[in-house]
Amino acid sequence: MSKTKSAPPPVEGDSPFPLTDEKALLRLYYGGSRLPSPTDGFLILLRVQPEGDGSGSVLFECNSSSLRFRLDVPKATRTERAKVKAMIDDDWVPKCPRHHGEQLLIRVKNDFLCPLCGVRYARA
Repeated sequence: MSKTKSAPPPVEGDSPFPLTDEKALLRLYYGGSRLPSPTDGFLILLRVQPEGDGSGSVLFECNSSSLRFRLDVPKATRTERAKVKAMIDDDWVPKCPRHHGEQLLIRVKNDFLCPLCGVRYARA
């Protein structure tokens, strides 16, 4: 019988801070640029997590203050899902429409996800 440890509950005040001006930061993130931190440093990518509603969240840590920040990535639009579905139907390898066509989508169970933003674009 194997015992698995569950993650300890988050300590209040230990949750990541939300980032302001998310649209501008998302544009920089999709373009592959370094993201400025609100505390005068740069943000380092720690984790990308898909959410249940098809959106994603990205966890960053500031390289100067070690504070953690969360960037919420909106779920795919109809147009983006249609582009990915067309790629799949044409037997192309599906690519993330937000990362300028350079990031391949990965298949997780029955979904095609972007590993850099956690967004679900299509069902397989």
